[in-house]
Amino acid sequence: MRVPAHSVCTAIRDDIVAGVHERGSRLTEEVLARRYGVSRVPVREALRTLEAEGFVVTRRHAGACVAEPTGQEAADLLEMHRLLEPLCAARAAERHTQAHLRVLRGLVRLGQERAASGLGEELRALGGWFHETLAQACGSPALTATLTQLRHKIAWMYVVETPADPVAAWAEHGAIVDAVARRDGERARALTAAHTERTAAGCRVRTSQHPVNMSGAWH
Repeated sequence: MRVPAHSVCTAIRDDIVAGVHERGSRLTEEVLARRYGVSRVPVREALRTLEAEGFVVTRRHAGACVAEPTGQEAADLLEMHRLLEPLCAARAAERHTQAHLRVLRGLVRLGQERAASGLGEELRALGGWFHETLAQACGSPALTATLTQLRHKIAWMYVVETPADPVAAWAEHGAIVDAVARRDGERARALTAAHTERTAAGCRVRTSQHPVNMSGAWH
């Protein structure tokens, strides 16, 4: 596998989330450099970034290792997500562009069509793209980056169950977009808070890292 140097961090993170690099396992610069087809320099930089993000820890006599998050750390992630996702929606209502709105409406339309047709495999990816676009529409790079990192960690630590009623879930997405389009920040916040609570209720701590669907962790 040959990966551009600037993408090494993303590649290692994705492999950690997918369970390719198991929790607690050593991350040796030389081995990683061979795996991703790069020199050790971008690998070293990537490991520093991933340590700052909480995916990697440095242990005495062992060097860089994949982190082993506790149950409390996992619970804290969901709590942070419950707080920040509604804030993101409220900010998106204030700051979105028409381009963001077009993409959000297109994703809702596709999601509703796929949900009605029973095409569940595509819904996870569409849900991930929906929430990524909503985060981009909030107009805050810091908030967008934080939410992206939270979604990566939730995918790593939790199994996120598919909604029992995907048609209803995509109706919720549609209602959120309608509120954003009307620039009704309070309604966007309230709808997103309720949606996030329902999704969090379907999360269970991952006991095995395999398999992990990397196409999107949030619905």
